[in-house]
Amino acid sequence: MILVTGATGAVGREVAAQLAAAGPVRILARRPGRLTVRGDGVEAVAGEYGDRPALDRALRGVDSVFLVTNSPTEPDDERVAAAAAAAGVRHLVKLSMMAVEEPGADDFITRRQRENEEAIRQSGVPWTFVRPRTFMSNTLSWAPGIRAAGVVRALYGDAPVACVDPRDVAAVAVAALTGTGHEGRAYAVSGPEAITAREQTAQLSRVLGRPLRFEELGVDAARTALLAKYPRPVAEAFLESAERQREGAKAAVVSTVQELTGHQARSYRVWSADHADAFAAE
Repeated sequence: MILVTGATGAVGREVAAQLAAAGPVRILARRPGRLTVRGDGVEAVAGEYGDRPALDRALRGVDSVFLVTNSPTEPDDERVAAAAAAAGVRHLVKLSMMAVEEPGADDFITRRQRENEEAIRQSGVPWTFVRPRTFMSNTLSWAPGIRAAGVVRALYGDAPVACVDPRDVAAVAVAALTGTGHEGRAYAVSGPEAITAREQTAQLSRVLGRPLRFEELGVDAARTALLAKYPRPVAEAFLESAERQREGAKAAVVSTVQELTGHQARSYRVWSADHADAFAAE
């Protein structure tokens, strides 16, 4: 049995769906009613990382776990790793981030993910780390501006990033969960090309068949928008990450998707075409 966490998020939902298509899967969710992955082979357990009895129930009889960090401000991964070790779990696949392996990345979120990885190493449970670059689905945050006014507003319009489709990240995770020989490995995962926000805007314009305008946000405006949604350490971490992207630190392409899944990583053009309805004009 495989336990999936984070199944209402971009990657966890895809992991659960891909596993459910092949056999039984168990999902730990704070609100099982929000799950979109359902079926005869899907078992949902209500609970959260801070609820050890719920964790123990979810982990009973589980061989492998897919772990998504729930909050960068809570010791969630350490709690799950400790419970997994006590339950005799044989493999823990952790969704991390590519910046963990980059010496120049020292923002709050990256530091916490490094600490999370170390907690998993210390737990004694055999592990695999899946370290993706920025998700293509992050551009869904542009949807309100596109629908209402045909405008994309973002920092650093000419900063390239080898963003990745969450479906491809999930496929790598599923390969690690269901295959052999992945223990003790860390897999960086990127898309097939580095692309800028201006170029993404142009591709969305072609997909939607309507003109879109890109407006570059200043740092202060971006900070104000982020602080409206996130705690200050998280907002500042996003700004530091954007600065690293502007400096070219996120442009490298790796071939992990092809190597582990046998198919090419999806381009932003493919992702945007598959999600065009989310950007459709009001």
